[in-house]
Amino acid sequence: MADDAVVRTFLAIDLPESLRKEIGKIQDYLRPLCRGVRWVRPEGIHLTLKFFGNLSGSEIRTASGVISRAAALTSPFSLGMGTPGVFPGIRRPRVLWIGVEGDTDALMDLQRKIERDLETVGFRRESRPFRPHLTLGRFREPEKIDELERALKGVADIRDTESFTASGLTLFKSDLKPGGAVYKSLEFFPFPGR
Repeated sequence: MADDAVVRTFLAIDLPESLRKEIGKIQDYLRPLCRGVRWVRPEGIHLTLKFFGNLSGSEIRTASGVISRAAALTSPFSLGMGTPGVFPGIRRPRVLWIGVEGDTDALMDLQRKIERDLETVGFRRESRPFRPHLTLGRFREPEKIDELERALKGVADIRDTESFTASGLTLFKSDLKPGGAVYKSLEFFPFPGR
């Protein structure tokens, strides 16, 4: 990649197809219950660890070096879908998400290490605390709180608690298109284990 090319970039754990299908079922359940939501396509959902924004080719190479070193010291770990929620809160919902459960200690440790190591080479640290989640949709208009609470509680009855193995990190390129963002893998960083 040319040094002067600027690419909208983020780092994430990619999801297996079986989990994407489960997310689609949850969205289908919530769709009639949560009006005014712009839904994220299941194939576009990832577990994002860091959103970089626009990076040059040289910045991508620097970030890749940091990520590669962190991934090389990480063993695969197990994750699954948790309970749903909203950001910033139930009174003014803007983002509808489902949480992540499983070996979240390993996930949090990895995210903190990458964030810290990236800061030492000049990348700005994220000001908000990392809250692992999968974004299902974004609210276009306010939702009635009691209806939203009922809808979120109902997800527990239909969600699959199957887990998957996180075996690496992917650095993604994000192209914003009229029909939504299109993601392309720039580089995969496997977790070889210790």
